[in-house]
Amino acid sequence: MTRNRPVQKRFYLPLLLSAALWLAGCGADYGQDQNGQAVTAAQLKGQWLVLNYWADWCGPCRTEVPQLNALAEQLKGQPVQVLGVNFDNLKGDELRQAIASLGIRYRVLVDDPAPRFDLPNNEGLPVTYLIDTQGKVRAQLLGEQTAQGIKAKLAQLGQP
Repeated sequence: MTRNRPVQKRFYLPLLLSAALWLAGCGADYGQDQNGQAVTAAQLKGQWLVLNYWADWCGPCRTEVPQLNALAEQLKGQPVQVLGVNFDNLKGDELRQAIASLGIRYRVLVDDPAPRFDLPNNEGLPVTYLIDTQGKVRAQLLGEQTAQGIKAKLAQLGQP
């Protein structure tokens, strides 16, 4: 039996280190928003996320933005955050110009959080993910959404 212990230690140590790093990443911050403000894990803790991918060249995205603006207003004070992500990975002035062009009034993340939530690569836009307080993707909504439809889906998923 003593010969097996070194093998077990060599196997478990990397596994434990990997798990510790993964868990540490769960609490990592989300980077910055379009205004250069930090988006921290603490700010979003206990919140459902409505994570919408958009592009300024996407017609349905342009139509959907007023619905998402309304949703963000309607959900103020509730444990739900509407967040945008630019599909084309625009940064700085280009991102701010695209946001202004579409009239987006909710927070837009500069860095794509797809790896954090293990989101698939999407070819079509718009796409919206509903993510629960534990960081689990509960729904993927393809195409243009309405505030009423997203609220109904959140209620169906048990968002209080």
